[in-house]
Amino acid sequence: MTTFRTGVSKGLSSILRNWLLFLGFLVFWEVATRLAASPFFPPPTRIVASAAQLWFTGPASQLFLTDSVFDNVFLSLGRAIGGWAIASVVGIVLGTALGRSRTGMDYVGPLFAFFRAIPPPMLAPVFLLLFGIGPGMQLATIIFGGVWPVLLNTVDGVRSVDSVKQETARSFRTPRAYWIGMVVLPAAAPKIFSGLRLALSLSLILMVVSELVGAFNGIGYSLVAAQQLFDLPAMWSWIVLLGILGYGLDALLRLAEHKVLGWQPARSK
Repeated sequence: MTTFRTGVSKGLSSILRNWLLFLGFLVFWEVATRLAASPFFPPPTRIVASAAQLWFTGPASQLFLTDSVFDNVFLSLGRAIGGWAIASVVGIVLGTALGRSRTGMDYVGPLFAFFRAIPPPMLAPVFLLLFGIGPGMQLATIIFGGVWPVLLNTVDGVRSVDSVKQETARSFRTPRAYWIGMVVLPAAAPKIFSGLRLALSLSLILMVVSELVGAFNGIGYSLVAAQQLFDLPAMWSWIVLLGILGYGLDALLRLAEHKVLGWQPARSK
């Protein structure tokens, strides 16, 4: 019981400390922007007021999403999460196959190094020519950039399986499917989740980049439209929304990671 109370107390103090730091940052931002009086950096209070007008409408007692939010935020989230999901499946499957192969990476490693060195935004015009303006171009950009962290982390995780487990599986003639599903992937899961979290952040970034290049809707399109109209508080509102979405999605993935890897002693404490 004492250990539980100590853990709860530490958790609450950590949350309080984080929120105090956040509030301190907002106060500093408010004071600094008001003193600078720059039209390009509005204070947080103006950004919040613009965001409330942009994101919500209807009576004060109700919160209805506007058409702008529905048409842009949910479409952008669908592209980012869809591209991330496809990249994750491809990266895990291909990374597992290459990680279990003795010579697979010897053949494709230089090819991967070449393509991984190409910044995904540089290929957005190429995907625009191949798929035209639409979700195909945006998904291709997100998948190309998001697959590498998952694939390479999966290869590294699969190769790091304990040799004792491998010899034990051979001695018991464990079926290959059971060995991969019940031993290899759980052992590689920490590194796979690291790749998934990195790929998720890259997916959000590439979602915005792809919408800047070729889209008629979405967060990136709305952000550029606000910038071109010199509606800087609205532009910053979209930027703040991106940060909120990124933080929320990362928190959900960390929660899933904690649930999946709760069997590990270091994470169960």
